[in-house]
Order: sequence, then C-alpha cells, then structure tokens
Amino acid sequence: MSESFPRLHARTRRFTLGVPRAFAIAPDGSRVVFLRTKGGSDPITCLWEFDVASGEERLVVDPRTLAVDEDDLPPEERARRERSREQAGGVVAYSTDTAVTTAAFTLAGGLYVAELRTGGVRRLATPGPVIDPRLSPDGARVGYVTGGAFHVQDLDDGADRALARPEAPEVTYGLAEFVAAEEMDRMRGYWWAPSGDAVLVERADVAPVCTWFVADPANPDRPAVEQRYPAAGTPNAAVELFVLGLDGSRVPVPFTDEYLVNAHWDAHGLAIVTLSRDQRSMSLLKVDPATGATTLVRRDTDPAWVEIVTGVPRHLSDGALVWVADAEGGRRLVIGDAPATPPTLQVREVLDVEGDTVLFRASGGDPAEIALWAYRDGGITLVSPSESGVYSGRTAGGTLVITGQTLGSEGPVTRVLHHNKARGHITSHAERPGLDLRVSLIRAGERALSTAVLLPSGHEPGSAKLPVLMDPYGGPHAQRVLAASRAFLTSQWFADQGFAVVVADGRGTPGRGPAFERAILHDLAGPVLDDQVDALHGAAAEHPDLDLSRVAIRGWSFGGYLAALAVMRRPDVFHAAVAGAPVTDWRLYDTCYTERYLGHPDEGHYDGSSLFADAEKLERPLLLVHGMADDNVVAAHTLRLSSALLAAGRPHSVLPLSGVTHMTPQEVVAENLLLLQVDFLKKSLGIG
Repeated sequence: MSESFPRLHARTRRFTLGVPRAFAIAPDGSRVVFLRTKGGSDPITCLWEFDVASGEERLVVDPRTLAVDEDDLPPEERARRERSREQAGGVVAYSTDTAVTTAAFTLAGGLYVAELRTGGVRRLATPGPVIDPRLSPDGARVGYVTGGAFHVQDLDDGADRALARPEAPEVTYGLAEFVAAEEMDRMRGYWWAPSGDAVLVERADVAPVCTWFVADPANPDRPAVEQRYPAAGTPNAAVELFVLGLDGSRVPVPFTDEYLVNAHWDAHGLAIVTLSRDQRSMSLLKVDPATGATTLVRRDTDPAWVEIVTGVPRHLSDGALVWVADAEGGRRLVIGDAPATPPTLQVREVLDVEGDTVLFRASGGDPAEIALWAYRDGGITLVSPSESGVYSGRTAGGTLVITGQTLGSEGPVTRVLHHNKARGHITSHAERPGLDLRVSLIRAGERALSTAVLLPSGHEPGSAKLPVLMDPYGGPHAQRVLAASRAFLTSQWFADQGFAVVVADGRGTPGRGPAFERAILHDLAGPVLDDQVDALHGAAAEHPDLDLSRVAIRGWSFGGYLAALAVMRRPDVFHAAVAGAPVTDWRLYDTCYTERYLGHPDEGHYDGSSLFADAEKLERPLLLVHGMADDNVVAAHTLRLSSALLAAGRPHSVLPLSGVTHMTPQEVVAENLLLLQVDFLKKSLGIG
C-alpha cells in the first residue's frame, strides 16, 4: 500500500530533504561543495563535494559518524534555525576559507573543522556551545559566538581568545538581532577583513526591547520562555558596530540609522548599509577600518519604503559599485551610478560577483518566472535555460551551478557547467510526490493577477461543478504563484480531494515592479482582499466548472490573516476559512515588517488592517490554528481574536498546537493538519 501524501509530505519536510543546496565553488572552478541529506526522508544533512572534471560526488562529512546528539541544541541555534526556516538536522550551514579547502560548521553546539581535500574532521575545544562559526579568508582562524561573546581560535595551535565579551546578560557580540534575521534576511553578525587580521562585529543590546513570555500551557510545570520581542511602535535592540583587531584593538563604527541591513568587506574596502526607522531612507556608507569614520556613498529614498535586496553592496574588479535600486518603474541592477538592466526586468537578488561578472536573478514580463542572468562588459545575458521556470545559481572560476524548477520537472534540477560546457548534474535524492499535477498559470481579473488554477487529477471539464479553495499567502515580500512544480504540491493534493484550487498573488507581492508592491502602503487588508476576489472571479471566467456558491479559503501566517479577513469582510464570496498562525492585530507583530507597510502605530493606520473590529461580522465557519510555542506570530494573536469572537457571540473553532512553532516541523502535526483542514472544509461547505 502506497504512503499517503500527507504522511509523505510531513516525513520529507515538504519534499526538501535530499535536495542539494548551499553551494560553494572553489576559486579555480574545479570543485563544488554543497549540503544534502542522503535520502528524501533522511533528516541528517551531510557535507559533500562535486569534482567538476570527473562529475563525481564525494561524501566529506556524515554527522552520524561523529556520534553527536542532535536533540541537544543550544537555544540560540534553535532560534537561528527557526529564523532561517531550517527543517533538517546535521550540517545545516557551513563556511569556508577563500580557497574552499577548509569548512567549519557546528553539530549540537560543538565546533568542527573539515579538510575538504582529505575528508579529515576534527572537533575544536571551545568554552561553550558554538553559534555561527566562520573561517577567516586565509583559513588560519575561525570566528564564532558562545555565551554572547565573540571568539577567534587559531587552527594551528588551538589558541582561543574572546575579542569581545558581553557587558550584561542582554548583550551579544557577533549575532544578528531578531528583526535582522526574521525580516531583513541577515543571518550573520560579523564579517572578516580580507586580510584576516580584523573583524567587523555587531554588538546588540536587547535591554530596551519588550520582554514577552511564551508559555507551554500543556506543561504547566515548565517555566515560560522569556523572549525579547520588538513589537510595532516599541524600541528595537540597540545595535552598534566595532572593528575588532586580532591585536586587541577596538574601533567603533558609528551610524545614525535604526537598522543595520548588511555589511561587506572586500579588497576595495569595508561598506555598511543602514536603514532609517521609517524605512524611507537607505544609506550606503564606506568605512575606514582604522578610525571607524564613515563616508556616504549613496542614499536611496522613497516616500513609501526602500526595498531591501540581498547580495549588495559588492564591487567589480575595478572597484565599481554593484547595487540594486528602483528607477523608472523597475528594480534595476546598478553598476557604478548607471542602471545596467532595463526597467522591464525586475531584479530579485545578486548571487555572485566575480571579476567583471555579476550573477543575478530577475523576473521579466511574468512574475511567476525567475531567470538567472549575468552582467558583463556592459551588457546582460540570460544564462539559465530558456524554459519557463524558477532558477538560481552560483559562479566562480568559470564554473556555473544552476538550480532550477519548471512546471514539468518533478523537483529541483542542479546542473554544473564549466566554461559553458556541461559537466553533469548534482544528484537530488528528493522523494517523488506521486501527484498528477494539473495546474494552469493565468493572468486573472482586472489587474491581470498572477494566478494558478489546479483541478482534480481525474476531473473532466464540464462533468461537474467543483467547490473552490483559495490557497494564498497574499502578503508582501513573498510569492505563491511560481513556474515550479513543487510550489503547488499541497494545493494539488487539496484539489484531488474534490476542490478547484485557486492560488493568486495580488498587490504587494514581488516581481511586478515597485508600484505594484507599494500599493498596500498603510493598508494590508483592502487591496490584498480585493485582489483575491478579483482573481477568483477571473479564474471562474476561464474555468466555468468553478462553483462560486461554495468557496473556502486557507492560509498560514499572512495567509492565515488573509483567510480570516476574507470570511469576516466578504462572507458574500467566502463561505469557510482555515486561518493558521494568523496575525490578527498588527500591533503585536514586529517593528521592521509592520512599520514598513503600516508606519508607526501612532500614525493611525493599524485599526483598518486589524481583525478585531470585524469580529461581530463573522457568519461563516472559521477554524483558527496556532502553535503555542510560536515566537514569530505568537499565540496571543489567535487567542485574542477568539476572545473577541466569543464576546461578539460568534461561533468558531480553535485548534491549539502544543509545543509547535511557526514552522510546524513535527511529522504527526504536519500530516494531521492537512487531514483536519480537509475534513473541516468539506463539512463547512456541505461536501459529502
């Protein structure tokens, strides 16, 4: 008997296990280092190496041989994995020296170093559990954080020293603060100098941040976990920067903006990117490491907000600045002071800069497609396959690694090319979902919204009317509609339960240009909900089998907020909803995300996007689901909405998940959540 999709989906961590990732290429292009589990249901990540000339793979580090107890993770490492949405164990992250001959990583708080050529692995002695080890460019030393202190250890003689120790329990050196990791895609808190004799280190003091307590009601004997959470309108962590020399010197690097977005230190100097609290001004500053003095290189402003793009700043070999900025209606790659891409190409991310070549991701006319491009010699070239899909990659030494998915592929495919000649594939061990994907991508409604429609695998057009399930995320900075098969696996499974599933990306989502994204300024409810209704009607116009008298909606996180919003404000359209981990009151969500779109709470834009005022309007079935250990969207969101609904006399259902975080990584929980949602939706819509 074959395994059910919900069980397989849960066991494979949403089919992510077994997929190669986190590539590092040797400077001469001869080797590619990467992470991958040994199988599609194996949760232990190993470190591997691919030989470009022979096309052969070699296992470098298997954590099983090191006898490590993965259940004994330091709290800081658990938090880091939650921020990065890491679902596997083992070697989940690593760093290398510039030559890519040595790798450093942690296992259960222990610090390990692997010699990539020989496969030799040794554990280094440290005074405590280690977080985020990073090798110096020359490979002579490794930096790491333990107990909030930033340490450096020499690999030759084992000499270990703390370059900075916390002055108080609320202080850490070398770690990214909560909002940087959760909302700015910055997972690191220190940067080595190219010479390896100094480090730029972040000092974060969370003393000003509000203290929250995340309790486990199912285990009243356990104390609540204390958490510093910067809710909208409240103080953030106080972040400072210091250049710490291995000789013991300490040079402060002052900056005036609220947020440290990124830093980069290469042969052309040290630069930092900062962002104002209202996020309408972003500054690129050049830093003198000897004095800490900063010089403004450029300042980008916008009356709504300046978007953060990962991968910049960087420099070409001649020192020209590599940047991404909004201009003429597009998000454009900028070289020096001049845009290098047309406004019709929306740059998503800069991946690598080597010599005079910039590798980046961008979308053209269709936001569902993300292609891989290269800038060189003043022009841009498409380097990913011409087939519609979602692509990413890395490059060094003439070697190009391209990962990609299409609607026709069963999962990600990783190709290796050397000087434009194919050198083979890096194998994926991911499980096959066993679904017959029936998805069509359309541009629906008045705004030509990027929309996917999925039908049951056995459905014949015109044979029957199908109840509809809207399955959005819908919020800013994220997409659900992509030209990639694995973006729709869960949606197809829901379709196979008898639904026509509609997935739509409305205003606020990326890939269609800055104006489309900023249409949600000061209103996270109206435009987003209107676009779901618009996409639904547009999909029904193209697919007459959609039964608009039976429409449900489900979602998680922002999608959960949108699902609850839909049945409260538009019961004429939506007849049932499952809202997972919903943000119900934006005053309870973090500063960086919330204030970007709604401003400071004192500006008066929060009530219009809150769900509480709509509690008395609920007249449709609503299931609220929330992990009680969620430290991102805390359970108070659901509990307070439930109280408001009860006070308004509105029946609803609440499913609390004891010990579950925002990711719901537990297999049994992940499996049964799908089954329970289907059962609730069918009963609510009167489906037999």
